[in-house]
Formats: sequence, structure tokens, C-alpha cells
Amino acid sequence: MGWERPSEPVRELIRRGAELSLAAPRESFDEVDEAVLKAPNMGPVAADPVLREGIRRTNRANMLHWAAANVRDPGVAVAANLGEEPLTVARDLVRRGLNESMLDAYRVGQEVAWRQWMAIAFELTSDAGELRELLEVSSRSISAFVDATVSAVGEQMRAERAELTQGTHAERRAMVALLLDGAPIARAHAESILGYRFEGVHTAAVVWSDAPDSDAGQLDSVAEGLARSAGAMRRLSVVAGSATRWVWVPGSPDADAAAAAVDALPGVRVALGAPEHGLEGFRRSHFDALTTQRMLARIESSRRIATYREVAVVALITEDLDGADRFVRQTLGDLATAAPEVRAVVSAFVEEQCNAVRAAQRLFTHRNTVLRRLAQADRLLPRPLRDNSIDVAVALDVVRWRGARA
Repeated sequence: MGWERPSEPVRELIRRGAELSLAAPRESFDEVDEAVLKAPNMGPVAADPVLREGIRRTNRANMLHWAAANVRDPGVAVAANLGEEPLTVARDLVRRGLNESMLDAYRVGQEVAWRQWMAIAFELTSDAGELRELLEVSSRSISAFVDATVSAVGEQMRAERAELTQGTHAERRAMVALLLDGAPIARAHAESILGYRFEGVHTAAVVWSDAPDSDAGQLDSVAEGLARSAGAMRRLSVVAGSATRWVWVPGSPDADAAAAAVDALPGVRVALGAPEHGLEGFRRSHFDALTTQRMLARIESSRRIATYREVAVVALITEDLDGADRFVRQTLGDLATAAPEVRAVVSAFVEEQCNAVRAAQRLFTHRNTVLRRLAQADRLLPRPLRDNSIDVAVALDVVRWRGARA
């Protein structure tokens, strides 16, 4: 199909607008991200930190791709973006069992980007004729670019799906998916395909990286380290995405050893489920690990390793972030922003059954210091600690996890 070249004045307007788009503040990208992640059917993507970050990178890459093309040659047809970001997202969507319907969210992002472009256009010229031509050309260009990109990414997803349906790895992925869905599969059959026994205790983990250039070998290294720390000779690891591994190990990994392994590999993060027994435990521990991973993403915590047992209550409360923030404000008052050492004393005091001596021993400090800081906390709290100790402890836990942000 031919592509009519716009007039020279309008080409210059498009070039200037594209330059402004390239220099746009981060908030303009955030607006597109928010709309895309709230689009219909995008719940599974928004809840997954790797997919969500991949969508954000893709949104930025697409917007910058179109703008850069229009700086180079204003008003021409822009080729589909087949860069690393959209193709990585395509692979990860398929590996999560998601289909091309997810690509409808591109249209939502297109609508937001178009509104932003119109705002730029109205600042570029007050000439009605130029403005009409500018908007007509831009609308056609953006629509054609999005159509081409959606088509190309959809084709990549189909190719990825075809590849995943072949070979042993595909069989293992499919078997794990069936087990997690609770399908009535003979235990012996599942064990023979996965090379993993369901008897005894298992601990599931999600090992992932937020880095766009993550090293799959590092993810596998951490998975192997989890097995070693549990004293296990084997593990089950499933590729859930280019930057995510679902892992199961027999027994209970040592949290300190796991933390040391993660510290040695910047960018890698681990969410551990609770140790559980048997096939049902295989499922439950995995869903616990997913809950932990999603909580870290939801509250934007920078913690690189967390266990479900640490975060179970906080994960539940922060399902509603606005409600969690309101609970913290109402429960803690000014204690929420008090010095960390004051909050630490209150947490230790409650966890030690309101025993100041044990709290002092736990914190390696003097009992009088504990009592002094407890008195300070009481002056900051809306209600005395003795009347509300459990709620205060929970609220402080929320503050602690939300405070560990990147």
C-alpha cells in the first residue's frame, strides 16, 4: 500500500513533535503503563513482576521506536518494532500459558499515546490546515505501526508456542501445569515424566530477575544452590519465562545459604513457599511462593529474598494497598515515621510477648533503653501499645516491608 508523503511544513511539525516525545518525562510513560496493565484480561500480567516489567519496557520501546523513526524521516510509514523487548514479552506470555488476546492491551496503550500526541500537536501549530493534516497523518501512522507490531508479536507468540509443544521440556511444563490445576493424574506417571518424587516434604521457589539482560545461567545456579542448601540431590526446575524459574526441592532450603547465593548474583531474586508434604504440598508451596513474589512486586520492595512465612500476613493485608496504608496510619500514627530504632524496639517487644528483658536481649541493648523507647512509642501512638499490641506489630511489619523499596 502506498504511503502519501505529508507536506514539508507538516513534516517539520512531526519532527519537532517526535523530538518532544523522545524527551517526554517519565510520567507520560507511566500513564500508558497504568492503562495497559488495567486493560481487560491483563490481570495475570499485572500480578507477575517479570511480565509487568516486560510490558513496561515494551511500552517505552514502542513509543520511542515510533518517535525516533519520525525524527529520522517525519511522516513515513514506521516498521513494526521487532526489538528485544516485545519479542521477550511474547516468549514469556506463551510460557505462562497466555495467548494473543493479551495483545489487545496494545490498543489501550495506543489510545493513551494518541491523547498525549494530540496535546503536543495542539502546541505545535495554530494553523487549522496544518493541524488537520498533522493529525490525519499521525493517526494513520500510529495505527499502522501498532497494527504491524501486534501482528509481528502475535506471529512470534505462535512460533514460540509451536516450539514449546515439542520435546521433553514441553512435556514437563505441561505436566506441571496439570498438577498445579489439580488434574487427576496418576502419581507414578507424573513422577516418571518429571523425574521428581512427591513423597516427603517439598519447598517451592520462584527464582527470577528484573534485569532486562538477565542471565539464565544465574537463575539455574540459584536453583541448584537452593537444592544443595536443603541437602537434596535433585530438584525440579521449570522454565516459566526467559527470566523466571519455578523450582521445587525436597526438604527445606537453608534461608541464610539461599540469601548468600542471591547476594552473589545481583539482579536475581527468590521467593520461597512454605515447606509442605506430598503432592498437595507441591501445589500449596508453589502458590505460597507466587504469593510472596507478587507481594514484593506489589509493594515495590527491594528485598531480594523472602519467605512466605515471613510475609503471609503482610501479603494478605497489602492485597488492598490503599486499605493497608489507611490501617497503618490509623494504627501507628506518628510512630510510622519514627526513628527505625524505636520501631524495632516495639516490634521486638511484642514478638517477645511484651517482655522488656527478652526484647533487650534480642536487640543486644539495655532494658532501660527498651523501656525508654517504648515510652517514646506510646507518645506517638494513637492508642497505648498495651491496648493494641497485635495491630501495632502487624502495621509495623507492613511499614518494614514497604520501606524496603528499590
